[in-house]
Amino acid sequence: MQRSLEPILALLLALLPFGLLAQTQVVKGTVKDADSGLPLPGVNIVLTGSDPFLGTTTDLDGLFRLEGVPVGRQQFAVTFIGYKPLTIPNVLVTAGKEVVLEIALESSVEQLKEFEVTNTTSKDRPNNELAKVSARTFSLEEVTRYSGGRNDVARLATNFAGVSGANDSRNDIVVRGNSPTGLLWRVEGLPIGTTNHFSTLGTTGGPVS
Repeated sequence: MQRSLEPILALLLALLPFGLLAQTQVVKGTVKDADSGLPLPGVNIVLTGSDPFLGTTTDLDGLFRLEGVPVGRQQFAVTFIGYKPLTIPNVLVTAGKEVVLEIALESSVEQLKEFEVTNTTSKDRPNNELAKVSARTFSLEEVTRYSGGRNDVARLATNFAGVSGANDSRNDIVVRGNSPTGLLWRVEGLPIGTTNHFSTLGTTGGPVS
């Protein structure tokens, strides 16, 4: 009788460690955005109250796998930056089957206070902040309003410091003593050869005069 019980006892001892390991189970699943349905990588999934700490994060496909979860009813906390935290209570973990969770997180939207963005441009400052010289822009209204301008932007420029006219018969201007041939004129950002409709008699006009 004693010899007949020995094989049974040996079998029970061999199965004992597997029985102890069966007291934990695997919890796995996916985490997606509730609105778009896209997977969320880097989401934290933690077994609430676990000691030692038991948790994991989702991969690039939004998949996670948490091993060693004790059997019984468990609670999980799911957190991710920019989304509302989620608590999943009463998750039944059994020894015979892995638990699969499909989790959807809602984005956390904060209502911001109204603000206004304004842009102020000074006509006395150059458009290029790296420019070493001053700059001045003129509108069509300013050209017609300045006294002595005669609707000529070149004559209008002589109203500012450092700018003088060559003579009364021409509208060439001298800026800080530099020759008029070294000036660059632009209209709406595009370079032009001369501001006059007609060139001086005997010349080709523009900078090649």
